[in-house]
Amino acid sequence: MALPLQAKFRMLKNHRPRKSHVNRWICQRRLWKTSRLFVGWRLERTKLVNLAVRMLRNLFTPFPNFDTKLTVITVISTLALTLAHYHTAWRPLSGVVLFLVLPLSVIVVGFREHPSEYGFQIGDWKAGMMLTGGALVLVLPVLWLVMRASPAMQTYYAPLLKPALPLYTFLDLVGWEFLFRGWILFGYARKLGPDALWLQAVPFAIAHFGKPEVETLSTIFGGFAFGWVAWRTKSFLYPLLIHWMIFTFVVLAAGGWFG
Repeated sequence: MALPLQAKFRMLKNHRPRKSHVNRWICQRRLWKTSRLFVGWRLERTKLVNLAVRMLRNLFTPFPNFDTKLTVITVISTLALTLAHYHTAWRPLSGVVLFLVLPLSVIVVGFREHPSEYGFQIGDWKAGMMLTGGALVLVLPVLWLVMRASPAMQTYYAPLLKPALPLYTFLDLVGWEFLFRGWILFGYARKLGPDALWLQAVPFAIAHFGKPEVETLSTIFGGFAFGWVAWRTKSFLYPLLIHWMIFTFVVLAAGGWFG
């Protein structure tokens, strides 16, 4: 027997869903909200990561395009000079290792180049001998006057006078000259051209800090002159000869050999 329409509405009004149905609906609702929160968190995290990546990219863009060999030369030279400054017990042998053996090893093994490309060769020997002789004729008389007028120079260099002086000064300078007038000069010159003459003179002058002031002040120009001789002859040997004879002369003059 069909129920009247009013009775049906009354039944629907008084109907209450089962408790299990209500709990299921609540769980589904909570799950839906949780999933929305999780998805939203994922999206926000992705946005934050993308924003951080863009900020870092903008910070380092454009990134400098360094010349690899120039960078290696600069870093190794600086480290070698620093180590030599703080560890003097093995001098002059430490200078041979740090300033000569180490750069030559990098040139041959690391760069796979011939040392002659960095001035390790005879070069233009005729020009080299003429420049060496001319430099000594001009410089030694001036040095003699400076040594007589500068007690600081005499005090600093007199203790270096020893029987094996020529050997000592040669070992002290052979690596030193190759570092500045070979490794740095010709390495920089490939990228920077003649400006490398002044650039190699800067660390050369800084490396003289602690020596008599009159000598240190002259090294920026003396370093340039040594560099030019190496540049002209394509060899570090002739600046080495000049520097070696000057160094030996200064020590002898400080020891009173020339009155």
